[in-house]
Amino acid sequence: MGDYKRLKTPLSEDDILSLKSGDRVLLSGYIYTARDAAHKRLLESLDKDEEPPVYLKGVVIYYCGPSPARPGRSIGAAGPTTAYRMDPFTPRMLELGVKGFIGKGKRSKEVIEALKTLKGVYFAATGGAGALLSQRIKEAEVVAYEDLGPEAIRKLYVEDFPLIVVNDAYGNDLYEEGRRKYRKI
Repeated sequence: MGDYKRLKTPLSEDDILSLKSGDRVLLSGYIYTARDAAHKRLLESLDKDEEPPVYLKGVVIYYCGPSPARPGRSIGAAGPTTAYRMDPFTPRMLELGVKGFIGKGKRSKEVIEALKTLKGVYFAATGGAGALLSQRIKEAEVVAYEDLGPEAIRKLYVEDFPLIVVNDAYGNDLYEEGRRKYRKI
């Protein structure tokens, strides 16, 4: 696994600036799950001047709604959710200090620009590999919005969680780079 960059959360701006689209990363530390319902509720609470339920500076948000844990496991299958559904919330989350996002699929031009301006990164996790990815999750606990079920915010402790940088802080997009590469063939 020598060609992977190893990162620990919380992520710093230096961590973000060290990454380029296409880099393979093994991420360790605490991350949070949140999907669209949790994002919406969190931002609505902030609009009411309420404290956020989790500390957001330097965190990585995993777009994931895991299945229930089997006996003896910390979590069930925990694969990535399609990221574009969170695009309306992402620039504001970056403004609040979030540094990274994990999902699958493309992001909007507005999100790519916000990642560049506010120094963030979008990672892809392998879709369809939720059972395998869950093996890298050592701890999981609901920390907010338990009533949302699988969409509740969970705090996860991950070890060597495998990711690929899709959108870096320089405006690069791995999906577009791949398309350009194959058009030349």
